[in-house]
Amino acid sequence: MHELSLAENVLQLITDAARNEGFSRVKTVQLEIGQLACVEPEALAFAFESVARGSLAESARLEIISTPGLGRCADCGQTVAMAVLYGLCPACGSAALQIVAGDRMRVKELEVE
Repeated sequence: MHELSLAENVLQLITDAARNEGFSRVKTVQLEIGQLACVEPEALAFAFESVARGSLAESARLEIISTPGLGRCADCGQTVAMAVLYGLCPACGSAALQIVAGDRMRVKELEVE
């Protein structure tokens, strides 16, 4: 389950930000997770709750925002919605889709005290 290591990385980012910005408690963590990022949101939420115990993010609410996957077809040039990593272009049927959005995860916002 790589969601555990992702949750640990998010907590490390929060800890680093707290050290740099001088806050002592996190109320809300807002994450953007791309539809093509290969992250299971429920597993990440569970893992984050576990790793946050005893930290400045212990009681933080985790908000997960899903972002759509987009690809550009190398054959026909269309930009199309993608729900899976290795799909076919709905415009021309080509398998030459290159991901242009929706394959990342990022901390979008922290609400802190």
